[in-house]
Amino acid sequence: MINIVKTDGKTEFELLAQLEARAGETDKKITAAVTAILDAVRTGGDAAVRDYTKQFDGVDAPLREIGREEIGELAKACDAETFASLERAAASIADFHKRQVTQTWMNTLPDGSVVGQRVRGLHRVGIYVPGGTAAYPSSVLMNAIPARIAGVKDIVMVTPPPKNGAFNAEVMAAAYIAGVDRVFLCGGAQAVAALAYGTETIPQVDKIVGPGNIFVATAKKLVYGRVDIDMIAGPSEILVLADETADPRYLAADLMSQAEHDKMASAILLTTSETIARETVAEIARQVETLSRREIIETSLRDYGAILVCRDMDEAVAFANRLAPEHLEVMCENPMEYIGKLDHAGSVFLGKYAPEPLGDYYAGPNHVLPTGGTARFYSPLSVDSFVKKSGFVYYNREALAQAKDDVIRIAEAEGLSAHANSIKVRF
Repeated sequence: MINIVKTDGKTEFELLAQLEARAGETDKKITAAVTAILDAVRTGGDAAVRDYTKQFDGVDAPLREIGREEIGELAKACDAETFASLERAAASIADFHKRQVTQTWMNTLPDGSVVGQRVRGLHRVGIYVPGGTAAYPSSVLMNAIPARIAGVKDIVMVTPPPKNGAFNAEVMAAAYIAGVDRVFLCGGAQAVAALAYGTETIPQVDKIVGPGNIFVATAKKLVYGRVDIDMIAGPSEILVLADETADPRYLAADLMSQAEHDKMASAILLTTSETIARETVAEIARQVETLSRREIIETSLRDYGAILVCRDMDEAVAFANRLAPEHLEVMCENPMEYIGKLDHAGSVFLGKYAPEPLGDYYAGPNHVLPTGGTARFYSPLSVDSFVKKSGFVYYNREALAQAKDDVIRIAEAEGLSAHANSIKVRF
C-alpha cells in the first residue's frame, strides 16, 4: 500500500521528481473547452451561463440573486449543533486573521515632504464553492472571513444549483456566518467566466477565490490578469516529520486524512526510526478497514505516498524544506525547536495534539495553502490577499529643490528627457 524507503541521496529525489510531475501541464483539450466557455459567457452573458448550467448540471432556470435575508433563511435548515460549531470555528478564524490587518500609514519628513501608504479592501470578491459531495462549509469560512476583515465591500458566492432543489444547509450556514452578501446558483467554468466578465445578473468581481475541479482551476488560470485569483491549487499533500517518540497510530491516521482527498493526493512520512516506519504501515492497514474512502486512500498512498527512513533529523528537515509541502506536521519530542528550521511549508502543525484537520476546520490559520512546492515562494490566503496598497507623495517646492538634481540626473541616465523636463520646468 505504501512503500518504506531508506534515504540514500538518490531514491528520495526520484520520489520528489514524481511528485513534481503529477501536477504537470493542463490538458490541452480542457484548456480549449474552457476557453470556449469563457468566450461564450463573455459575449452571451446570462443566456450562455444558463445554457451551460443546463448542459453540465441538468438544471434549467433563470439566474437569480439570493440576498442576505434569504441566505439566513436557508441557513436555518442547518442542524443547530453544526451551526454552533461553525460559529465557534468562525470565531477562531476571525481572531487569527484580525491580527494580520495592515494599517494605512503616513510619514512627514523634516523638509516638509510627506510619503505614505494607503491600504483598503478590494471592492468586490467572488467565492467559488463546489457543489455535490465536494461542498465544504469550512472553505466558505476560510475564504469569506479574511475578505470581510480586509474590508471587502461586496462578497459574492457562486455555487452549482441543487438538482433536487435542496440547498446544502451547512454551506448556506457558513455563508451567513462569514458575511457573504449574495449567492448566485451557477458553477463550473461558466461561473468563473461570469465573475470575471460580469453578466446581466452576476456582477464582475476584482478577485476570484475558492476550490474547484480541473475546469474551474483552468478557468481561473485563464482569467487571471483580468481579475486576480487566489492561487493555482494542485492535489493536496501532507508531510509528517517524526522521531522515535511518535505514535504510529497518529501518524497513520494523519497520513490517511490527506490521502482521502483524491487519488493524486500525496502523504509522506519522514522518520529516523525503522520501527516507527514498520508500525505505521501496520496501523494504516488496520485503520483503513473502517474508512469510507478506502479505495481512494489506498490508491493515493500506493502512487504518491512513501515512508522515508532518514539517517538523522537534519536530513529529514532538509528534505522537508526541499519538498515545501502544503501541510507539515512535526511529531517530535520537542516540536517547537523546529519552527525556525522549517522554512518552506504552507502550514505547520506542531506536536501530537495538533493534527492537520484541526487546521482545516478550526484553529484559525487559513487552510487555503500553496501546493506543489510553491510554498517556497507563496503564502496562504490571508487578509493581505484581499487588500490593495497605494503609495502617496507630497513635496513642497523647497523639498523638490533638494531632490531635483538627483532626479534629473537619473532620468537623463535612462534617456528619458521628458521625465527630466517635468522637474526642470518647475525651476
